[in-house]
Amino acid sequence: MNQTKYLLQIFLLTYAVFLSSCNKEVDRNRIFFGGQIINPSSTYVTLYKDNKTIDSLPLNLNYRFFKYYDSLETGIYKIEHIPEYKSVFLEKGDSIWARINASAFNESIVYSGRGAAKNNFMMDLLLSFEKENSFLSSKYSSDSETFAKLIDSLLVEKKNKWILMDSINNLSPIAQKITQAAYIYPYATRKERYALLRGTFLEENQDSVYFDFRKYLSLSETDLAFFDPYINYLLNYLSKEALENTENYFISRQKTTFNVKRLQFIETHIKGNVLKNNLARAVAFEELMKLDNHNNHEKFLQQFILVNKSKAYLTEVFDLHNDIVNMSNGKKLPELKLQNHQLEVVSTKQIIKGPTVFYFWSQTQMSHYRNTVLKVKLLEKLYPKYNFIGVCIQPFNEVVFEVHRMMNINPETQMAFTNFDKDSKKWVISLLNRAIIVDTDGKIKEGFGNFSASDFEDILKDN
Repeated sequence: MNQTKYLLQIFLLTYAVFLSSCNKEVDRNRIFFGGQIINPSSTYVTLYKDNKTIDSLPLNLNYRFFKYYDSLETGIYKIEHIPEYKSVFLEKGDSIWARINASAFNESIVYSGRGAAKNNFMMDLLLSFEKENSFLSSKYSSDSETFAKLIDSLLVEKKNKWILMDSINNLSPIAQKITQAAYIYPYATRKERYALLRGTFLEENQDSVYFDFRKYLSLSETDLAFFDPYINYLLNYLSKEALENTENYFISRQKTTFNVKRLQFIETHIKGNVLKNNLARAVAFEELMKLDNHNNHEKFLQQFILVNKSKAYLTEVFDLHNDIVNMSNGKKLPELKLQNHQLEVVSTKQIIKGPTVFYFWSQTQMSHYRNTVLKVKLLEKLYPKYNFIGVCIQPFNEVVFEVHRMMNINPETQMAFTNFDKDSKKWVISLLNRAIIVDTDGKIKEGFGNFSASDFEDILKDN
């Protein structure tokens, strides 16, 4: 009897060890990703990879989201909580919890759990770069040798921090590659920007020495094809290559011919269709949003078709082009369904009851909203024939209503998007400073006004 009991114990112990090893094997092949949003500005978090939506994760009553994934690929993802987003690196076996305050998105992101160290390192880098920006901006008047030495010293500082972080966490090869790219390419970008801004002030005999850093970098990193630091570097590199020695960057960048050149350099300099397509898409968005060039965009799109091999990007870019056309002066404002202060969904046709100015704001940018409201109150007195309608890019919540009460804002003048992705594309909203002016019939008088501009009032006078 004792022998039977002993054998049973051995069996149960062996089975438990087997189950444990199976669970560990499952854990090594799955990814857990979750977190908590403080002061949320919407009811969900979206996960993207390669510009495609992977998942939409609803916030529960505690403003938390989480999910186990059994088939996510290792790579760079983007986590979005409208209107903010940030990159996060996930690999099999990770169990990551993110804590984010939506009111101070970048400054507040902290990761914990298995796989957190690499992401915290990249967030710390981002905050360091933001602090360095104003300092480095004051150094662009330095000669190229002095500027290069300054950048190199900052690079070494970040490299030493990376070595320490890697030694403690024993990163995988792909994690090493991405976390190194997170500090190498931003400093390479600063060198390219210096050359762009200095232009012909860089002497010929200095060029070869100054641009020596380029030989250590790659123009074909498919693993980094959707990593912002790498893409930003390549876009600046392409700008420098497209710029003639006698040209001024700030003047040239406004011309369609400049972006056509950038597309041509993507075709000849960049390797790998995934990377080429993403860069061509980025250049296309830059060019199409230059509204003064609209008459030249057919020529640009012809070049884009030759370089881009992605059907999805082709559709996306042509949709943007068509949406811009639909927002042209004289066109009927595309109809949207907006949320009013009573949380009812109403049509823009019901809202427009006279000449109307639509302005935009975000729950995460309250200082911008306060300044905008002050300007609205002034303009309402000067131009009483206009109705001024504020449009929040996130659905309303009780916090918003409290803000309206505190700021003495008439809630009937406030609306909100019900679907930011869809609505913002229809009206081509890319900046909060945007303003749209329509007449009583809903015809567009100004589709791309800058509400913060000093001359915005002139448009109201003319209309």
